[in-house]
Amino acid sequence: MKNITIVITFLVLLITINCDRNTNKVVVYTSVDQIFSEPILKGFENETGIIVKVVYDTEETKSTGVLNRLIAEKENPQCDLFWSGDPVRTIVLKNKGITMPYQSVVAKNISPVYKDTEYHWTGFSARARVLIYNKNLLEHANVPQSIFDLTNNEYKGKVAIANPLFGTTTFHISALFTAIGDERAKQFLTDLKKNNVVIASSNGDVKKRVIQGEVSCGLTDTDDAYEAIKEGANIGIVFLDQQGIGSLIMPNTVNLIKNSPHSENGKKLMDFLLSKETEAKLAKSCAQMPLHKGVKIPENIPSLDNIIPMKIDYDKTSKKLEEIQNYLKQWTEQ
Repeated sequence: MKNITIVITFLVLLITINCDRNTNKVVVYTSVDQIFSEPILKGFENETGIIVKVVYDTEETKSTGVLNRLIAEKENPQCDLFWSGDPVRTIVLKNKGITMPYQSVVAKNISPVYKDTEYHWTGFSARARVLIYNKNLLEHANVPQSIFDLTNNEYKGKVAIANPLFGTTTFHISALFTAIGDERAKQFLTDLKKNNVVIASSNGDVKKRVIQGEVSCGLTDTDDAYEAIKEGANIGIVFLDQQGIGSLIMPNTVNLIKNSPHSENGKKLMDFLLSKETEAKLAKSCAQMPLHKGVKIPENIPSLDNIIPMKIDYDKTSKKLEEIQNYLKQWTEQ
């Protein structure tokens, strides 16, 4: 009788698991701001009838919260699809054996530069790292044109960056290390600290400090920069190092989680996110630059064709990100 009870319990559990795997839903973890990602995901839900369950990162721990959760859940995946604001964390997941390949036909015209060679991730809708400055505090002729200008004495105590342990600032610093080498990158950060750089809690906090005049300028992403202009702030935007190493371009990336409960629905959502229609919506809502050609975008949104990009290897940058975490922690706490 005891053995029969065990068998029945096992069968009920198996049926429950299978039912859950076949339910009409998809689970998404994302590091993209909820204000921008939620309408896109709601659009997918309305169009397909597939219920979307979402886990968002917080602004202060951007990209690290859901990343660590995905790593912790490796042996028992709860998430079907990861929508990241940059490729680096996605590559960390690939290297840990957490992602699965998927070649979306929707993305066939997106440049291979923005795809994993084994199709573990695909990029879409890019942002760039830019400098924003308060026009009331800095005249155009005095605005920095290179990231290395930020260490000049004239900007002492007048520059803000977000905490480099989180979000796109981590990506930016890691890209600098791969682009110019460890020695030069560390010297830049040392000089930046000596110049009394202000470490803000997030890119949004950088934006706020520049707008309020607490600092003259700061590093942030194009979505935050154009949002400030939309709000009526008297700020300017500079794509740095157009005569040097170029500006960092950061595509969104999307990937499937290996052995996830609803992988087929994950593929449908991935196709939806990689579409021209999604890129057009993100261009309008948060000034992101499409990777597809021929996407209709607002007039004020720059084209990637007109920006000199920083030449980086995303895989090397991902490895560098993990390598320099302790160094960045020490630098931040100094």
